[in-house]
Amino acid sequence: MTLTDHSQLYRPAWPPTTPEIEAELMGLLRDQTWGLYEGSCAERLRENLREQFKHDHVYPCSSGTLSVELALRGMGIGPGDEVVLAGYDFPGNFRAIEAVGATPVLIDVEQKGWALDAERLEDAFSDITRAVIASHLHGSLADMDLVVEMTHRHGGLVLEDACQVPGAVIQGRPAGAWGDVSVLSFGGSKLLSAGRGGAVMTSNPEILQRLKVYGERGNLAFPLSELQAAVLIPQFTMLARRHEVRRNRVQQLVQELQDLERYAEMMIPREQDSPAYYKWGLCLKDATRREPLVQHCQRMDVPLDTGFRGFMKRSSRRCRKVGDLTHATKRAAGTVLLHHPVLLQDAKVISKLAEELRVIFKRVFEA
Repeated sequence: MTLTDHSQLYRPAWPPTTPEIEAELMGLLRDQTWGLYEGSCAERLRENLREQFKHDHVYPCSSGTLSVELALRGMGIGPGDEVVLAGYDFPGNFRAIEAVGATPVLIDVEQKGWALDAERLEDAFSDITRAVIASHLHGSLADMDLVVEMTHRHGGLVLEDACQVPGAVIQGRPAGAWGDVSVLSFGGSKLLSAGRGGAVMTSNPEILQRLKVYGERGNLAFPLSELQAAVLIPQFTMLARRHEVRRNRVQQLVQELQDLERYAEMMIPREQDSPAYYKWGLCLKDATRREPLVQHCQRMDVPLDTGFRGFMKRSSRRCRKVGDLTHATKRAAGTVLLHHPVLLQDAKVISKLAEELRVIFKRVFEA
């Protein structure tokens, strides 16, 4: 393969099939246990998740999106309650709050990232605010120590959305280990992938019981299959190594793309954190150039795409807004994201990618 074979270099297949994953699947076929509603793989998966994310209870389910709704139901959130989240976040989180009958409360994101600004939380709480959703996005990790302290001081609960960041570390603890409830996604593009699926994790037995009451209707209404559990198990042994490679490749990109800082902000993580990169994010200083930039990248098979649209335009009938959401508005307009599979390629490929990005950025921004 040459460095001009962009589609294979910059968009390698994900998730990759490994001998370990193949062995797990063949074992299920030989034992004829692949169709079990509840088999040994499901329990091994729960054990891995408990060990990785430091929660006592794990409830696998059918998607990361559903895991947020199940978590909210487990937390006892419903009509008449408010739930705080960032004005820039995954759309499903806003919808999950609405699905349980509660009202979203929007606060701004950090000036240098995509995670909610924990220092804005104080102004967000009212007498009916029951919970905060803290999402880790695009290489940004929320300040969970402050989020948890402030939320608990106001009598609320923290839902930590770690769907994009398995392997990340925040102030010495795993991302996903901080929330009263934490959620994961195992979607086809995720860092831990089963094609579909998710999980809710908590150490609070009352939260677990409430979500089980909703999710178990004679059997599991929103299950993760034994096959999905099987393909996830080997990925835990690969997670730390892959995490380190992705971090090194992002550091290489930051160094080799320093001259693009005139066009885009590259967020630098806090020193005590070790972010995971499902998507590596940049925020364009001139958002009007985003569409031609993304179109040009995609024609060149460079896996750069736009970020989320944010919730700033949602009406006051659907949510309450705290402040002017300046940074969230900027992120919604200017975010571009590099998809993670390329970050496992070798340093030579990353240098070639950086070279092409420099050419594309200059062509688009200096046209």
